[in-house]
Amino acid sequence: MNRLPLPPNEPGAARTKNADALMTEDPPTSSPPLLQVRDLRTSFHTPHGDITAVAGVSFDVAYGETLGIVGESGCGKSVTALSIMRLVPNPPGVIESGEVLFEGADLLKFSDKEMEAVRGDGIGMIFQEPMSSLNPVLSIGRQITEPLEVHLGLKGNRARSRAAELLDMVGIADSRRRLDDYPHMLSGGQRQRVMIAIALSCEPKLLIADEATTALDVTIQAQILELMKNLTSQLGTALVIITHNLGIIARYADRLNVMYAGMIRESGTAEQVYMTPAHPYTIGLLNSVPRLDRPASDRFDPIPGEIPDPGNLPSGCAFRPRCRWATGRCEGTEPVLEPFGDRQKVACFESGAVARSSQVAWT
Repeated sequence: MNRLPLPPNEPGAARTKNADALMTEDPPTSSPPLLQVRDLRTSFHTPHGDITAVAGVSFDVAYGETLGIVGESGCGKSVTALSIMRLVPNPPGVIESGEVLFEGADLLKFSDKEMEAVRGDGIGMIFQEPMSSLNPVLSIGRQITEPLEVHLGLKGNRARSRAAELLDMVGIADSRRRLDDYPHMLSGGQRQRVMIAIALSCEPKLLIADEATTALDVTIQAQILELMKNLTSQLGTALVIITHNLGIIARYADRLNVMYAGMIRESGTAEQVYMTPAHPYTIGLLNSVPRLDRPASDRFDPIPGEIPDPGNLPSGCAFRPRCRWATGRCEGTEPVLEPFGDRQKVACFESGAVARSSQVAWT
């Protein structure tokens, strides 16, 4: 698959030319990250009180990097992504504080009109369920040409031609005819490919894939993930993969954040976190994954208990009631992310003992 530049005389061609120039050389190592999230806090007001879904999350995404965010359902992964995109429904949700710096500009200070220009053009997003994310009463072609019209100024046949090229790029055959199809006429995998085409239509610098393959069978999942990785590599786009599937992260992510109860509990390169996990929750997730190098008779070692009620979190460390390493200190104080080794961070008072245990378990 080849990159699809706009013709020189088309509206938006100058922007694509600049993007091409950026791709010819990596940003200087001293340059700031593409995305910087700082102490992001998002809550939802309910009749039973305020629920904090994202509780002080901070992380960076470099140019061209693939970052994975993992955790059980309800840990705050999707709300973090929606907060970055300023798509948290208000009411009941509200982004209470923090910074979301995209190329140095704080998106939380942008007006609604300014954010409309960022969505699609600067940051693209693939949502969890394509059948509910695509408009059922609009053709596939209309849904792809809309961002081309808004951000690149393409109209009429030029927009449709570009839309057909995008469908070709994501592997949908007979693309010109399929432009007139509606979402219900496509398979689940084809709908997800359309979502990818829409998200990449304006060649954004950052793509957020929120559980993009959850509803698909494993064969189609692999195809979609390879497609996303290849396309983002070709376009020089940074990628954030949000998932609960650790296998996906192991194969595709450069770095990962492990979230629990609205906070990042461990972060580092994928290799570091997989080989030397230092948070009990990370070990619990890894031990819940089937391994081909273990005897078939080995039993899983699942995490005991359940995710706590976000409106009634336990005192101290939120993972404490499920943790075999918990001490009295964990009950009184919430640990914060601190450096652990080289480029790894962990929010755990017992990280040293946990890491030593994990080295034995994962050798």
